[in-house]
Amino acid sequence: MKLQCQRGWHYSSTLLAPMSQAYYPRLRYATPEEREAYELSAEGIHWESINEDLSFEGFFDTKEFTSLYRFFQANPELNASAVARRLGISQSLFAQYISGRKTPSRERMEQIQEEIQRIGESLLAVSL
Repeated sequence: MKLQCQRGWHYSSTLLAPMSQAYYPRLRYATPEEREAYELSAEGIHWESINEDLSFEGFFDTKEFTSLYRFFQANPELNASAVARRLGISQSLFAQYISGRKTPSRERMEQIQEEIQRIGESLLAVSL
């Protein structure tokens, strides 16, 4: 049996729809042309121009969503990368906290919560 794959990437596809855009910020901010320029392999999908790789194994990896994941899903107007910059940590590490690939220490979670609360306080102080 010969496997054929028709090229065509749709970011809103049902394959990725259940997953957070926080997992794939490079794809989220890529142009349609950049998203279309991918390569399939036995291991997954690769986008050379935006340096992104997704493994097929990861698509079927079921896990519990973190509180950070749920927070950013419920508040899409907040940019996780901007929060990471305010915290002084790498965007990559923060994305791993959100996805659950890494677990922040209790102290780090307190710092994250305090920073998000500062953002909220700043927004509440706005007078237009």
